Amino acid sequence: MEVILKDSVNGLGREGDLVRVADGYARNFLIPKGLALVANEKNRRILEHNKRIEEVHQTKERREAELLMEQLAGVTCTMRRLAGENERLFGSVTTMDIAESLRQQGFEVDRRKIEIEEPIRQLGDYTVSIKLFSDIVADITVNVLPEEPSH
Repeated sequence: MEVILKDSVNGLGREGDLVRVADGYARNFLIPKGLALVANEKNRRILEHNKRIEEVHQTKERREAELLMEQLAGVTCTMRRLAGENERLFGSVTTMDIAESLRQQGFEVDRRKIEIEEPIRQLGDYTVSIKLFSDIVADITVNVLPEEPSH
């Protein structure tokens, strides 16, 4: 029996795949659990329609990511933090701090897309990657400077 997967199934396929399985497996497990639909003509048309919609959506997202990558080229986030001996920070610079700095510069970036190898705990310049799309990554510079003591 041919079925269309509504969800990813280990060892069988990903969502939207058209797969051939044993009749009993489809009738007794996949379909009742809501993991698959019978691959009749109506469901095949729906699958094709959804694939076209997803393709258009992915293309639009990719274009937006490429545009944002071009805009982020050369962007520097300057952070001022209290530092102690050996230029070590009290606390650290987090992805949330970087996202807020970017927001103040007019860029909306989800903090979960910002990739820091390890927390920034020293003064200095750091290169931080932002994963905008599956294969589109923008690099920005984060400049951590000492905070001027207030008198």
